[in-house]
Amino acid sequence: QWQLVESGGGWVQPGGSLKLSCAASGFTLTSHAIGWFRQIPGKEREGISCISASGGNIQYDDSVKGRFTTSRDNAKNTVYLQMSSVKPEDQGVYLCAAETRRPTELCGGDFRRGVGMNYWGNGTPVTVSS
Repeated sequence: QWQLVESGGGWVQPGGSLKLSCAASGFTLTSHAIGWFRQIPGKEREGISCISASGGNIQYDDSVKGRFTTSRDNAKNTVYLQMSSVKPEDQGVYLCAAETRRPTELCGGDFRRGVGMNYWGNGTPVTVSS
């Protein structure tokens, strides 16, 4: 059974930084594009980034562009989300997901909806407050 496990969530002040990790259990991330999503209270789940298997192509939603950075270390079977200049509206549960629709190495046409991503983690909560 394939599973993704997120970690690194916690409390952070507005303007602060936090780094999240997404690790694979039971499979390797090497051949999969990985997306980051978040569930914010009162809103539908939204995709915020996607990184191709090689790390050569990265896409961000406008809401996090310039503030969040996703990267990967395939040797460690881990994908990261570096959150900087955090805003109160960033508070929520963050999840990662693996692309399973071929070509699995590439992000889908609409990464924000998570189409083709069928392997999900349970999420790690991020609290933003003063």
